[in-house]
Amino acid sequence: MAKKSLKIKCARRKAAYLKAISQGKKPVMPTKVYNRCRLCGRSRGYIRKFDICRICLRELANKGEIMGLRKSSW
Repeated sequence: MAKKSLKIKCARRKAAYLKAISQGKKPVMPTKVYNRCRLCGRSRGYIRKFDICRICLRELANKGEIMGLRKSSW
């Protein structure tokens, strides 16, 4: 439950931040905007290119659900 509310709270802050920037205004409290994983809500290990955390990235890569990405082994 806590993760769900954090995801919603973070999404609201991000939307307000982007809205302020698009209008040419200085955003209020820009340091409070941080990225979270879309799937699980984790804030650490976030990968911007995929918009998910490292753990979810690995799970999806192993399943083959991310195009052009696979687990390497040697």
